[in-house]
This record gives sequence, C-alpha cells and structure tokens, in this order.
Amino acid sequence: MLIKGDDPGTALLLAAAPANKSRLVDAASVLPGLAAVAPAVLAGTAAATVVELADPVDPQTVLTRIRAVAAAPGPLFLYVAGQLHLDGKQHQVHLALARTTPASLRYTALPWAWLAHELQVRAPGTTTVLVDLVCDPTAWERGAQDGLALGPGVLLYGRVAPAPRRQVATPDYLKTYAEVWRGGARPSLAELHAYAADRAGHDNARYLALDGTPSGGGAAPVQAPPVAGAAPVPGAAPVPVQAPAVPAVQSDPHPAILAAAQAGRHGEAASMAAVWESEAMRTYGPGSLEAVHWLEVRADLARLALEPARSCELWMAAAQARLARHQSTDDTDVQAAVDRAHHQWEQLRDPDRARSLGPALVTLRRQVAGRRRGALEAVQRRIEQLEAVPAAGR
Repeated sequence: MLIKGDDPGTALLLAAAPANKSRLVDAASVLPGLAAVAPAVLAGTAAATVVELADPVDPQTVLTRIRAVAAAPGPLFLYVAGQLHLDGKQHQVHLALARTTPASLRYTALPWAWLAHELQVRAPGTTTVLVDLVCDPTAWERGAQDGLALGPGVLLYGRVAPAPRRQVATPDYLKTYAEVWRGGARPSLAELHAYAADRAGHDNARYLALDGTPSGGGAAPVQAPPVAGAAPVPGAAPVPVQAPAVPAVQSDPHPAILAAAQAGRHGEAASMAAVWESEAMRTYGPGSLEAVHWLEVRADLARLALEPARSCELWMAAAQARLARHQSTDDTDVQAAVDRAHHQWEQLRDPDRARSLGPALVTLRRQVAGRRRGALEAVQRRIEQLEAVPAAGR
C-alpha cells in the first residue's frame, strides 16, 4: 500500500462511543491492534505520523484534530470506529462521542458533515477514510448508512451495520485490517476490503467502497475483488484495481517463500504467503483445504520469525478451520495443528500474552487431546501458574 511521494503521510485513528448505556459498540477495542501496525503502513508512506483519539468527549476537540491533519500536505488516512445517530430536528448523521446521549446528540456528537467539510480542502486522491460503524435503530431505518460519502476525491472503504440486539458490537472489520498488516501482508486496499468484509460477516451489514468520483451527484462505488460469500457493493461500477502479485506461471511458490524466511526476510515471506492464501480463498473459498494450507504456511513462517504468539494464533485458527470442515478430532492434520499451537504457546515468555491465548487453547485441547498424554492438564497447570504471577508480585 506504499504511496510514492516526498511528503510524509498522516494516519488519524478515531474510536468513539458513549461511555454510558447508549454505547452500541466497543469502538476503542480496535486501537491496540491498529497502534501496533507500523505508522508507514497505516499511512501508506515511507515516513508517517499517527494521531490517536480514544473515546474523545468534545466534538470541537475532534474537529480541531481533523482540521490539523487535513492541513498536512501528504497522504491522509482516517480510521474511524464508532456509532451513528440521526438528530431529531435536522436528521443529520452524527458520530457519537463519550458524553453523547440521545437527548444531547446535537451538542455532544460530531456531525458527519463537519468531517466531509474539512476533507474538501485536500487535493483529490490524497485522502482515504476507513470506517467500521454501527447505526442505532432509528439511524439504520432512515438510511443513515447511505449518507456517508465524503465528497469528490475522497476514497471511502468500510462497514456500516445495524446495532446487534442485547450485546455490544465489536469493530471486526477494522480489526481484520490490523491483523493482516501485523502479519506482514500488504494487499491493495480493495483486496483487503473484500477480505475484511468476508471475515466480518454480512448479516444486514452494508459494505462501502466509494472512490469519490461524481456520478449523478453522488459517489461511484469501487468494485472490490470478489470474495466467496462477501456482500456485494450496491450499484458497483467497475474500476481498475491492483491485482494480487501471483505469478503468471503457477510454479511452486514454497521454495521462494522458504528462502526468503531463511534469509531473514520474514516480512517478505509472510507477504508472499498471504497473497497465495488470498488467491486460494478467491479460487476455492475461505474454508477450503487450499486456503487452510496457506494459513498453516503462515503459522510456520511466524515460528521461523520467532513470533510464537502469532504462530500460536495461526495454528489455532488452522485447527478451528479444519474442525469447521468436519474433520475428525482424531485427524492427523487437526492434531498436528493443535500440537503446534500448544508448542508455540509454551515458548511465550510474556505472561500477559500467554494468559490471553490460554483459554482458546484450553477449548481446543478439550476437543483435541492430541498425541501428548496430559496435554490439557499441562495447559491448565501453566495458566494457573501464570495467574499466580501477579499475586506473587504484590
């Protein structure tokens, strides 16, 4: 996603939701993942600045920050997670902030029109906005999700969904971006949008890919590459997008990937594997054996890169994918995936990270005993030891 040019880029991470019973989404939960991505990746430039706003309380403060980053000459990427409401008088779309309540919406939330207005000072083609938003029931019923275009020259990708019942939503669409980038892959935004849409799910959600080109007074959607099961972009008009870097001759890619990893070029190896995984998902489907194979390749590459947490996560994902295909818990490949996840988990020296991955591993071990006797008990025993560490330190 690297953009050529001399000016440094800017990335603004904005996650906002009411800190009261009006909260519909845990917007701030996306920030740790995005903040762990290199600034150059977030902004698409060799040099970049990142500005983070977590649950801001004052719309004027948010406007000031947006105005400041909009004035920067280089490429600008805005990442916005939160919830949308319509005010009762003018029926304008607002992004809720920490102090927003239904009664105070017009005074405590950020009007979407303010954001659109500030971005219009920028040169066309230099601004990209990525959103993961939840609408309150009134906003969804009245079509707030259709009024998010930000004007000519502003590229907009994202998910807008109705609020789930009886639970707080999570910004899984943007979390997938962070996950892919942290894994070393660098697909085009159109490809990543399609992949994130498929991962986030499609129950009543609207997926946006708008290139900001005037078309009947609106914005022409960008046609994202097809992903099995992905929700189509309504009214999409095809435009050229970058194709995945898959060799024209389908020779075996494994030797080149392994050579890159053994030479210490771990990011390059992970990127190549991610491209082939993306191709497998498009060709055979996300749950296919071909796609699972490349997930397992990425897991082993993380092991070679000395990233045991990432390797553990990927091996667990591979095991879960095989189980979802109704492979037996006695299947050799299923057992191998769980055993490798377990081994990588044991290599973790960060107690917090090990604790966070422990419950998922226990769940898998209860399904798949594996070839090691007492493996489940070993995981549970270590979790108990990890839980005792903070108490011993107090």
